Amino acid sequence: AQQSATVANPVPGSSPDLLPHFLVEPEDVYIVKNKPVLLVCKATPATQIFFKCNGEWVRQVDHVIERSTDGSSGLPSMEVRINVSRQQVEKVFGLEEFWCQCVAWSSSGTTKSQKAYIRIAYLRKNFEQEPLAKEVSLEQGIVLPCRPPEGIPPAEVEWLRNEDLVDPSMDPNVYITREHSLVVRQARLADTANYTCVAKNIVARRRSASAAVIVYVNGGWSTWTEWSVCSASCGRGWQKRSRSCTNPAPLNGGAFCEGQNVQKTACATLCPVDGSWSPWSKWSACGLDCTHWRSRECSDPAPRNGGEECQGADLDTRNCTSDLCVHTASGPEDVALYVGLIAVAVCLLLLLLVLILVYCRKKEGLDSDVADSSILTSGFQPVSIKPSKADSPHLLTIQPDLSTTTTTYQGSLCPRQDGPSPKFQLTNGHLLSPLGSGRHTLHHSSPTSDAEDFVSRLSTQNYFRSLPRGTSNMAYGTFNFLGGRLMIPNTGISLLIPPDAIPRGKIYEIYLTLHKPEDVRLPLAGCQTLLSPIVSCGPPGVLLTRPVILTMDHCGEPSPESWSLRLKKQSCEGSWEDVLHLGEEAPSHLYYCQLEAGACYVFTEQLGRFALVGEALSVAAAKRLKLLLFAPVACTSLEYNIRVYCLHDTHDALKEVVQLEKQLGGQLIQEPRVLHFKDSYHNLRLSIHDVPSSLWKSKLLVSYQEIPFYHIWNGTQQYLHCTFTLERVSPSTSDLACKVWVWQVEGDGQSFNVNFNITKDTRFAELLVLESEGGVPALVGPSAFKIPFLIRQKIITSLDPPCSRGADWRTLAQKLHLDSHLSFFASKPSPTAMILNLWEARHFPNGNLSQLAAAVAGLGQPDAGLFTVSEAEC
Repeated sequence: AQQSATVANPVPGSSPDLLPHFLVEPEDVYIVKNKPVLLVCKATPATQIFFKCNGEWVRQVDHVIERSTDGSSGLPSMEVRINVSRQQVEKVFGLEEFWCQCVAWSSSGTTKSQKAYIRIAYLRKNFEQEPLAKEVSLEQGIVLPCRPPEGIPPAEVEWLRNEDLVDPSMDPNVYITREHSLVVRQARLADTANYTCVAKNIVARRRSASAAVIVYVNGGWSTWTEWSVCSASCGRGWQKRSRSCTNPAPLNGGAFCEGQNVQKTACATLCPVDGSWSPWSKWSACGLDCTHWRSRECSDPAPRNGGEECQGADLDTRNCTSDLCVHTASGPEDVALYVGLIAVAVCLLLLLLVLILVYCRKKEGLDSDVADSSILTSGFQPVSIKPSKADSPHLLTIQPDLSTTTTTYQGSLCPRQDGPSPKFQLTNGHLLSPLGSGRHTLHHSSPTSDAEDFVSRLSTQNYFRSLPRGTSNMAYGTFNFLGGRLMIPNTGISLLIPPDAIPRGKIYEIYLTLHKPEDVRLPLAGCQTLLSPIVSCGPPGVLLTRPVILTMDHCGEPSPESWSLRLKKQSCEGSWEDVLHLGEEAPSHLYYCQLEAGACYVFTEQLGRFALVGEALSVAAAKRLKLLLFAPVACTSLEYNIRVYCLHDTHDALKEVVQLEKQLGGQLIQEPRVLHFKDSYHNLRLSIHDVPSSLWKSKLLVSYQEIPFYHIWNGTQQYLHCTFTLERVSPSTSDLACKVWVWQVEGDGQSFNVNFNITKDTRFAELLVLESEGGVPALVGPSAFKIPFLIRQKIITSLDPPCSRGADWRTLAQKLHLDSHLSFFASKPSPTAMILNLWEARHFPNGNLSQLAAAVAGLGQPDAGLFTVSEAEC
């Protein structure tokens, strides 16, 4: 309260020491309910003393005065008391504060005391802000806001946990802010309780509604057990290991562990082989001791892998003269006999060696004169090469001569890996109908009734029963050694089949399919997340002589420090295997991947079902989410829904939502935004603000909506979105202005400023018009490539051989910024062909041939002018 200094008014000629001074001055006081308050004042020396309130003297009859003598100075003193009622204060309420002041007189003058302010105390019933119930994970921070009711004097705030007082001095994990919010630095299981905010002053004590705080624990996997013993004691079997969701176990509604609790793997145990005797050898000559012998070995088969040794003796000795042999000493005639026998044996041995040498010389001469001319002509088919006309869009047109005997691949789609023969067997299967005899024409395929027939034929095979029955997410075509390209429009998914990838003389009917995640069960362990669509190309098992390139989008922010990326492939048995760990590729590997900001290019010599999976190595790992706002094109009721989609930033996910919204009659109302969603276990929150209350009313009952972290991070759930329902105050309302916020807790966020007319504003509709991507999903032969075939062959022939001046394929890779893949290119028979194939996959159909020509011409080759191409020449 404002304090005024004591004021003295001396009488002229008097001593200032005899002026009154106050021993007791009136104090500020609050009126509680209807009880009057007492003001006391005492001064010495004083002959008179009175109160003045708000500038007016209090009536003398309202004073209670006591006169006495000050014991220390012996001067007269006076004490006065008055009562101030609530009615007196309320008379001046709203004009100014009610105050009273004491005035004392003596013979020397007057003195005024400080002002004492009298206020009416109160405390409202309703809290301005009450704490709300929360569910938080273990070790996450908790903030419970509380704004107490208005009151005089201001209310003091304290917190109760299950009716027990929260004392921050006893618990360093808890503190109360100046704004009265209760903050728990790191949530513990013991912090699960009902929290109540209590406000009190001299008038009353108020309690807020209790807020239930639940601290949940998400489950965590224990370590894997050791692999079990192989189920088969001999041959192929299975072994497994397990883990449990107990590290920690989920508590209070926490999420159960993601992934599998059991892993199985194939194992093979070597079967023990018992030893067996070989046949006995012939009997030896009769010895001097009248015995001969024979032997055998334990080698038919020899014991291995712990098998038992042969039983019995390996040497058999018998008497060779029926016990009639007489042992006599050797005389001189026996010695001569033995010497003669030895001489004869030596001569026979020398003669045998001479005969062998003569035979070998004749054999070598015969072989040098014999050659198999079939090796000069085998593997080639006649090809007709004709230059195009001047107005032809392609420099080279090659039509294959298929009048010779050719075969269509019709073998087993999933060859056995443990079969006895490593050769690729072609059998007359029933998957694809055989081609008729005579000349065949390669054609562009389109999703017509032929496509439906093709899908139905594929679906009869076990491996293809999970293929989609529709054709909107599928492309197929018939290809030979000229190669071609398959594309699924508006998905960013394509398959490039380079020239000579299919063996000459073979014709394959190849398909490319996009799967919905819910149709294909892709097991994800631990923190793994799906970053790309699940794509099938096939049929699997066909023989390819060069890698094809599968292109698909991904939504990861690639960083070696933040991600561990793996390419998964589904086997014919249905299990998923890691076939490639990006960053650890071996040059001679069957698979290779070029990873770019929004797409990956997979080199593979085996067709099948693929997906790109990432595992976060740190909380900095992020996925790109595309945020889309849709609303109805026509609004026929008072309610109006705004749908906010949170998708993977890939073309296929966008295509699915656009098609869904067309069916729902929706339109895009804001330009799409990209949000980086981190592996921080925090949920995604969405809220709507600044809705004009005079025109619209929000029907949202909470301040924000949430999409759980695992629903987004898992990557297998489609169409994740939240809906905000607004209600028009009047049917004539058509203008809507508001803000939509989307943010990850403690992470990235985006805001949309919505301002449009719901009846006629369509300015964002053109942003999501689906492109045709060339109009056809399959291109066969030279039309599938930007680089003319003849010029491609010249580039390959010129750059494949090493050049001392560095003007070879390595320099071309550096110019095209592909020098990080030199070891992979070098492992292939034609490194230049691999580089050009990758260029085709990355730049079709809008690639700039002039830039490629400039890169080739800048290599310094003597005949580099041959490689200069232009759009007109193509």
